[in-house]
Amino acid sequence: MLKNSITIQDKKIFDEYLQAYDYKTSGLTFTSLFMWKNLNHFKYEIINDFLCISGNSHLEVTEAEPFLFPPLTKTGCYDLNLLSATIDQVRKIFEEKGYLFSIRLLPFHMVDIIEGAKPHRMDFTSDRPNYDYVYLSKDLIELKGKKFHSKKNHLNFFKKNYDYKYIPLTPDMANECLQLNKKNIGKKQINANEMSLLKMEEEALKEAFTYYTAAGFIGGAILINNQIEAFTLGGPLGKKAVSVHVEKANPDYRGLYQAINNEFCRHTANTVKYVNREEDMGIPGLRKAKLSYRPVKYIEKYIAMFKEDI
Repeated sequence: MLKNSITIQDKKIFDEYLQAYDYKTSGLTFTSLFMWKNLNHFKYEIINDFLCISGNSHLEVTEAEPFLFPPLTKTGCYDLNLLSATIDQVRKIFEEKGYLFSIRLLPFHMVDIIEGAKPHRMDFTSDRPNYDYVYLSKDLIELKGKKFHSKKNHLNFFKKNYDYKYIPLTPDMANECLQLNKKNIGKKQINANEMSLLKMEEEALKEAFTYYTAAGFIGGAILINNQIEAFTLGGPLGKKAVSVHVEKANPDYRGLYQAINNEFCRHTANTVKYVNREEDMGIPGLRKAKLSYRPVKYIEKYIAMFKEDI
């Protein structure tokens, strides 16, 4: 929709904007934008000194629907008059190409900013499938108390019954991780929509491993019998959190999912307060799994549209 494709050379520009304001949402990290850039057709332009990023939404629509992320500031604050003019300019680009304009993946704490730029002009709709789940890293490391009793049981079983090793994720593990992902897909009963999302995820993983170090990804893997049986891939999210983009484990090993989560948090997320495990995409099983780890909060996200367009 917008002009410029995201490349690895753009990281410096994106970091300047992404680090200037506490967006808190997993989608507004360079690692997430970079690994999903091809599948979601992310494009960007700098307009009135705002970094504007467009993309295609694949959730809750029959076909890919263009949208705009909330425009990003590099000053740490928002000039509402300039923001208003920027929204108008991008809206014109959308309409000239035959699309309705919308801002999606808008974190709740930015709703007032968009409303301030366009007073009483826009409608804000809750986007529950895209809420981020946020956990205390301390909770995921310690698994203390009754609420984590089941998780701790599974983890203890795994530690007692399997000889394993946790290691940092590196780019040369790409093929083995991708093979594990394919094996997992083959073991599941998956509907067409979920299968489509998993195929997109596979392509995003390939992109992430290709530029793992340069893009700033972080992660870890668990080896059993010298083979990768679980891995986590994520990235930094502001100063107080890390985001988990992908987590995979061989379901044949009881407690392995709990183990990769726990080990990643102990080795990598132990220096930050929060772990953002991203959205559930409206998939019932994924929602149940994310709720089972007892999030301490959600990053609520909204869709903003001009009232006359609804």
